[in-house]
Amino acid sequence: MAKVDVTRTELVWPGKYNDDGTLKEVPRVSLPFQVIETVNESRATREARKRTGMPLFDEYEGTEGDSFEEGWRNKLIWGDNLLVMSSLLKRFAGKIDLIYIDPPFATGADFSFSAPIGESGRSTEKQASAIEENAYRDTWWAGTSSYLQMMYDRIRLARDILCSTGSIFVHCDYRLSHLLAQLMDDIFGLGDKGTNNSRGFRNEIVWLYGLGGSSPRCYPKKHDMLLWYSKSDQWYFEPPMVPAKSQRMKGKEKKCPDYWDVPSINNMADERTGYPTQKPEDLLTRILNAHSRKNDLVADFFCGSGTTLAVAEKLGRRWIGCDLGRWGVHVTRKRLLGIERCKPFEVLNLGKYERQYWSQNTFGDRKQEERAYFEYLAFILRLYSARPVPGMIHLHGRKNRAMVHVGAVDAPVTISEIQSSVQECLEINQLELHVLGWEWEMGLQDLMVDEARKQGVSLRLLQIPREVMEQQATDKGDVTFFELAYLEAHVERLSDQSSRHIRIGLTDFVIPPNLIPEQVRNKIGRWSDYIDYWAIDWDFREDTFIQGWVAYRTRKDRSLPLTSDVHEYYSPGSKNVVVKVIDIFGNDTSQVVNVEIR
Repeated sequence: MAKVDVTRTELVWPGKYNDDGTLKEVPRVSLPFQVIETVNESRATREARKRTGMPLFDEYEGTEGDSFEEGWRNKLIWGDNLLVMSSLLKRFAGKIDLIYIDPPFATGADFSFSAPIGESGRSTEKQASAIEENAYRDTWWAGTSSYLQMMYDRIRLARDILCSTGSIFVHCDYRLSHLLAQLMDDIFGLGDKGTNNSRGFRNEIVWLYGLGGSSPRCYPKKHDMLLWYSKSDQWYFEPPMVPAKSQRMKGKEKKCPDYWDVPSINNMADERTGYPTQKPEDLLTRILNAHSRKNDLVADFFCGSGTTLAVAEKLGRRWIGCDLGRWGVHVTRKRLLGIERCKPFEVLNLGKYERQYWSQNTFGDRKQEERAYFEYLAFILRLYSARPVPGMIHLHGRKNRAMVHVGAVDAPVTISEIQSSVQECLEINQLELHVLGWEWEMGLQDLMVDEARKQGVSLRLLQIPREVMEQQATDKGDVTFFELAYLEAHVERLSDQSSRHIRIGLTDFVIPPNLIPEQVRNKIGRWSDYIDYWAIDWDFREDTFIQGWVAYRTRKDRSLPLTSDVHEYYSPGSKNVVVKVIDIFGNDTSQVVNVEIR
């Protein structure tokens, strides 16, 4: 029986306390971030920032500025928000002015939504990715208690990140608002002078939206709740004003009450993305205007389709957004690109550092490095339904007639790595090779498959999915290794071969069949229908992808050019041009093309 503090009222659930009665600690780990894409900033500007000593986020050492003029770049982060928030503490503890979160709050939630395909815009149901499904299943595996533990851990981290005058808004509905309010009281305090905690409760706000169904057995459910808490007894608040409705105050304004009549998003509204839990910008505009100033730092750690970030961008706030879903991050990126004069921002993840953390916690630390490595290999092989083979240097297992090589957890699979595996196959007269990898050296796919074929070896390159790190997924066998998508791009020089003017054209794109639901395949007219977005880094330098040119489909404009604008180089040399495609499922595929400029 867990020991609880009988001097205060609190919400208790199985798992909140350890067996000895101590409160379970929130997992805290500080991992470096990787910048995987820079948007709306040229390479020249980024290089200038480096030369002046202005740090980049993946090189962060504690001196990044707190304004756009001092080098701040807004941040869109793909990953588990528990690890993301914990890793942000080193830089942002006590620094964020406003947090808004709209977490999942329905045990039967369906994350599918209508996604348009290709130029026709014909809709199909876009199902949640396996990552999202597994994460949601992990959240509800023990019912309400596991959900409350998930929220408790994240809100405790959110409190540490908030500045002393900061506020947090938690969006919820009738299903869990009563429990989340008690949980927030536990962490921030109820607001009565008699409590032992800081008095954090400010308001319970009712959002009236008017849409939704009705039932003959109960009153129609036509509102959500917004729980507003502050970190301390001092908080920023500029109350919104609304038109007075009484005859006595006709033509005047009054302070907005704690019930907000803000319409939901119309089906034809420009801001509509098709994301199932998208909230109207008017709602977030009211919150950000009342609880933050220009240049304040706003965060949303369940950012979904990016409404909070879009509103923050338009209102001149700095922002940090995070979501676990690839599609949510992609929808947010496109949405931000559509904002006129959108400031530069970065897309980040924890990448190899998250995998290292997972590996150390699963297989052991560096003191047991060799044993941990072999346990990792055996684990991946088991998930791939392969068996280990002893005595080989580069070949780790066998699946039916194919030999299997497993890439390292913290490094991309390289061309030389595959060459060595192919050679070892030839030495033992095995003519089929499967290579499993987390990341891949750019330009590897076409080159290595063709080279192996010339030597008589059939080569398949397969992605190790992120679901491998989700215990619920591995326990239930919900892990699928899939072949890399195939992207073909060509360079066109203008005038002659000595011209410094080039453009890039896409000529083919193929998604592995096991990634394409049948209802999607039936609506595809041509290969380009699978592409939702593509971008070019004209001079990739083995660092972050700098978006130099971009094209993407919107809900209103389904066209997509397959040839880029003309790019001019101003200096000679060998240039690595990287083409990045994001498909209709939110997965990205890159191809590198080398160009010699005279």
